[in-house]
Amino acid sequence: MAGKSSKVVVYAALAGNLLIAASKLVAAAFTGSSAMLSEGVHSLVDSGNQGLILYGIYRSEQPPDEQHPLGYGRELYFWSFVVALLIFSLGAGISIYEGIIHIRDPVTISSPWVNYTVLGLAFLFEGVTCAIALRTFERERGKRSYLQAATRSRDPTVFLVLFEDSAALLGILIAFAGTLTAEIFEVPQLDGIASIGIGLLLAATAIFLARETKGLLIGEPALPQIRESIVSLARAEPGVDGVGRLITVHLAPDQIVAAMDVNFADGLSAADVEHIAQRMESRVKSEQPDVIAIFVSPKAIAVSLTS
Repeated sequence: MAGKSSKVVVYAALAGNLLIAASKLVAAAFTGSSAMLSEGVHSLVDSGNQGLILYGIYRSEQPPDEQHPLGYGRELYFWSFVVALLIFSLGAGISIYEGIIHIRDPVTISSPWVNYTVLGLAFLFEGVTCAIALRTFERERGKRSYLQAATRSRDPTVFLVLFEDSAALLGILIAFAGTLTAEIFEVPQLDGIASIGIGLLLAATAIFLARETKGLLIGEPALPQIRESIVSLARAEPGVDGVGRLITVHLAPDQIVAAMDVNFADGLSAADVEHIAQRMESRVKSEQPDVIAIFVSPKAIAVSLTS
């Protein structure tokens, strides 16, 4: 499940996007700007996306039951994937459609100063929410690059908001450039081209986010340092001669299920093996609290492996 800091990021983004969407749509209605309308739709879609992420967090925190004995952790991954699809279908699709319409039937922007004012305020608001998401993401990133950190992160809430806000900031700059050039050169089609540019930006962002969240939804392993810790703790148990195959999978950002083959020393009774396995599970869960379940399979192991 997402942590408290992740929820703060999502709530901040939701509040900011609702204010920005309202101001952009009012400005688009007042000026007739296609790029501004695309930006309004973009912010409105982002607001809905944050609502879906919050719903996914809520669902992922539901306790296990008879139908879902390992809990509902993957609800967060499912709704994050839906968010990526909405960015592509609604955000990018409507922006490109609006751009084509305004190129074929251009409308001169009236009172462009309204656009500039709203875009400036939107840039400020988006910058604040992006800074909050970036600060949270930095704590996870460590020495990795931003792209590496995003692809290795098991919590989609922060990098979804961060990439959405980054795309929003770039979209605002594109909308500003479209309004400015359309006014200077008196070519209203440039406003429509800016709208298409915003749509392509959203499409690229959505494809990347869909790829990452799809991997989480299918099931990704725990990070190498966690897998190494599990193996080390298992090998340190008296009565364990070796550890073979280790399989780990994330059900949620802080829910890991592990299964491993363990070679127990000869001569141990079934009760001894059971006691060692229980002690091993207790130690792993104590050292790695994200591990919620461990399944131990006693096997004779020729070669020690981890996977």
